Amino acid sequence: MSHAFAMLVDLVADGGVVVLSGAGLSTESGIPDYRGETGRARKGEPMTYQTFVGSAAARQRYWARSHLGWQHIARAASNDGHRVVAELQARGLVSAVITQNVDGLHQAAGAKQVVELHGSLHRVRCLSCGERSRRERLDERLRAANPAWTAMLGAPDGDAGVNPDGDAAVEDSLVASFRVVDCESCGGLLKPDVIFFGENVPRPRVQECFELTECAGTLLVLGSSLTVMSGYRFVRRAAEHDIPVAIINQGPTRGDGDALLSLDAPLGATLTRLLREVA
Repeated sequence: MSHAFAMLVDLVADGGVVVLSGAGLSTESGIPDYRGETGRARKGEPMTYQTFVGSAAARQRYWARSHLGWQHIARAASNDGHRVVAELQARGLVSAVITQNVDGLHQAAGAKQVVELHGSLHRVRCLSCGERSRRERLDERLRAANPAWTAMLGAPDGDAGVNPDGDAAVEDSLVASFRVVDCESCGGLLKPDVIFFGENVPRPRVQECFELTECAGTLLVLGSSLTVMSGYRFVRRAAEHDIPVAIINQGPTRGDGDALLSLDAPLGATLTRLLREVA
């Protein structure tokens, strides 16, 4: 057992762990990340909030691609990493989970008190009346509005075809035929209940995450490069309060200099071993 891993075991065994998870935790479930190996195979750029609200053509393109990609996200299952986090929480060692992911796989694995920093693809929000609805309902409506697309719904082929935000590669010629639907209550524009690039995380949600971080015994970062400030700020807050930060990620992270320890290792196998050692 390496010295860093032994330190990790001791930190987790002491309890009070707050997990901060990123896209790297879901790659073993077939959902690619933005900056790791699977991210480099990804094509296209993520949608920005400004582009989405400012262009009907952009919204048509987004919903066409997202409608196809949703089938892949909806089929994804929690992996060993998600299950270990849920089990550590059930044992009283993990107090809360802050996730940058929008796939709902922590909850599917049984985790409780999960703060979805960037929202969830499983919900849709109306930009006019604010009503939230289930993504499954939107999927039904889009299928009805686009019957010719039904035969395409199994088309995305693993990591190469689907992005972390549920966006799938679709030919532009097919996008032009896609029909977008609006809010059933008010006719307003629908948007997935996620934070797009260029959009701010609601302040109360950020504050909740700061409070969880400040009360943590350890901040355990799983599968995040911490490239964007959205997640990195919690590592900085932990360091400011002398709360140990432990990172498990494949590849270097922006927070390595703030961390007590960093492990460059696969998430599923490492967390499975961790669970066995703290048992």
